[in-house]
Amino acid sequence: MGDHQAKSETASLIEHRAYARVGLLGNPSDVYFGRTISFSLGNFWATVCLQPSDDLVIQPHPIHDLVVFKSLDHLVNRLDSEGYYGGVRLLMAICKVFLDYCKENEIQLEARNFTLSYDTNIPRQTGLSGSSAIVCAALSCLLDFYKVRHLIKVEVRPGLVLNAEKQLGIVAGLQDRVAQVYGGLVYMEFDKEHMDTSGHGIYTPMDVSHLPPLHLVYAENPSDSGKVHSTVRQRWLNGDEFIISSMTEVANIALEGRTALLEKDYTKLAALMNRNFDFRRSMFGDDALGALNIEMVEVARSVGAASKFTGSGGAVVVFCPDGPSQVKLLEDACQKAGFKLEPIQVVPSLLNEVDLQTLSK
Repeated sequence: MGDHQAKSETASLIEHRAYARVGLLGNPSDVYFGRTISFSLGNFWATVCLQPSDDLVIQPHPIHDLVVFKSLDHLVNRLDSEGYYGGVRLLMAICKVFLDYCKENEIQLEARNFTLSYDTNIPRQTGLSGSSAIVCAALSCLLDFYKVRHLIKVEVRPGLVLNAEKQLGIVAGLQDRVAQVYGGLVYMEFDKEHMDTSGHGIYTPMDVSHLPPLHLVYAENPSDSGKVHSTVRQRWLNGDEFIISSMTEVANIALEGRTALLEKDYTKLAALMNRNFDFRRSMFGDDALGALNIEMVEVARSVGAASKFTGSGGAVVVFCPDGPSQVKLLEDACQKAGFKLEPIQVVPSLLNEVDLQTLSK
């Protein structure tokens, strides 16, 4: 009897993993009706577990949601390094957004409760979308627990993840959440007309075999992530010609990059990666980007590698077109500068058969 009960409890446990992501080309044009290419990064992930329970419980993480401290110094040091927020608020927000969406779309949910818990190894403040990975994994658990995966289209899900983060004042675009929902390598178009009518962009999965070997460079203790508030958004809204034309160029980099990847023209890819960063730098300025972030790009470029931010800073994606000898030079340069370097593992598509059936034909 006891064994049978234990087995049934284990069988009812739902667990999903969502990965960090790398914006390869075109970012940050996703929030300016542009185009991007991104992929799921297998090196880091967040895991969410859902277990049926009598009450609905959001379980605090023993490290990321710490509320017991050894001293006042411990508490303050903790806040200085980690900030005020862990993952509990993210799990609560996606529960709200999920329920609201189901009510609005007349999707009936069974009256059942659950306990949600999470874990993550995505480094903080590295621009690898750690928050949205937790939300994305939790959404997957809810879809399966309530058996409504077939009723909520794949294209819609990144918007639900983003809405949960917006509830908490997190400012971001759809790109990261698309890469995390879909997995693999995805080319995205955020055409304004399409976005206005459908509420989402046009997302085209690509074969991950089109990617060359790539590396990730990041700082273990990022302290300088760009302290100056950027004026780019407001300037774009005000019709600033330099910002509008630059953002159009950045979007075109993703378009050219898609062709370069399909043709495996990696010389072109390297040039596009560098150009992407140069446009970002000219628009945002060094104070907004942060000295440490710029140094990561420049360390990679000092050995002839191509590099750009994976997101808004904190980590860079690097391509060494000259192969292993150049990678060795990069290793030495990163070690000297005190940066971490890892070969990038790309996650293949995460979509299952039910997901694929929901995709717009």
